[in-house]
Amino acid sequence: MSKSDKRLLLLHEKDNVLVCCQTIPAATELWIEGQATVLSTQLELGHKLARRDIAAGEKITRYGLPIGSATQTIAYGQHVHTHNMKSDYLASHHRNAVEGRI
Repeated sequence: MSKSDKRLLLLHEKDNVLVCCQTIPAATELWIEGQATVLSTQLELGHKLARRDIAAGEKITRYGLPIGSATQTIAYGQHVHTHNMKSDYLASHHRNAVEGRI
């Protein structure tokens, strides 16, 4: 395995995601598996980044175990989160911002 940026952590060799060890701003160049990529969005502490291309429906693996499935194709170097994956084990609910009056 080629080296990846020290701000990204590979938890298990079978994982298809890397975990962010600190917040990394959008437009930052990162090295993943010896290949350069530029972040399209800010990556928050603890969030995941695709280690390789992940097909829609493919399992997302962390700690060598499946944690969910891709809901769409996720390109190498892209942020992996609730916008493009779902848990296969827990129901997910999202709160949408709503303007209100006080």
